[in-house]
Amino acid sequence: MIDLIIFDCDGVLVDSEIISAEVLIEELRNVGIKIDRDYVRIHCLGRSFPTVAKAIRESHRTPLPDDFEMRYRNTLLERFETRLRPTEGIAEMLEQLNIRRCVATSSSPPRVARTLELTGLDKYFSEHVYTASLVERGKPAPDLFLHVAKEMGVPKERILVVEDSIPGITAAKAAEMNVLAYTGASHLRNLGIRLPDDTQSFDNWSDFAHLLRQF
Repeated sequence: MIDLIIFDCDGVLVDSEIISAEVLIEELRNVGIKIDRDYVRIHCLGRSFPTVAKAIRESHRTPLPDDFEMRYRNTLLERFETRLRPTEGIAEMLEQLNIRRCVATSSSPPRVARTLELTGLDKYFSEHVYTASLVERGKPAPDLFLHVAKEMGVPKERILVVEDSIPGITAAKAAEMNVLAYTGASHLRNLGIRLPDDTQSFDNWSDFAHLLRQF
């Protein structure tokens, strides 16, 4: 029996990862660092910005300007204003869902708040939105999911996590929670992403109710 569903935000609730990748690639190019979408998918997807920035500094042995994060976030939110969309079918699924739900994301509090507001998904989660800023270690560590379980008062074995990234799936498994991989957003479509063993995936929210009954 599942008593709580934890949804990741970017790439699960909203189709935002390609926009994020574009902005990161552009902003890094402006400071002389070249990366591509494959780099973003492998090294950045599902991780917090401080973790991503640290990896970029170390792999390219180049410091980032002090205002880099601020410029990246501001540009990203500007793009979101006109291009951000919910993943197809998510609102209809949430409208029918009669199980408690919340969001747990590596995004910053201002970004996830604006993301949910722009797409109209904020009404489905109320104040139950949790970010990596609340814990010492972000995904792939289990800390955020375990924090959510404690805050929501639900045993970990009665929680289902829906993720799109390897760090998120790894974190859910480390927290000993049930997990499903959503692969229907545009950044994963037709990629055939390699998932950890025994991880079930789906790419259409119309299938979610059926998958949920399996638990």
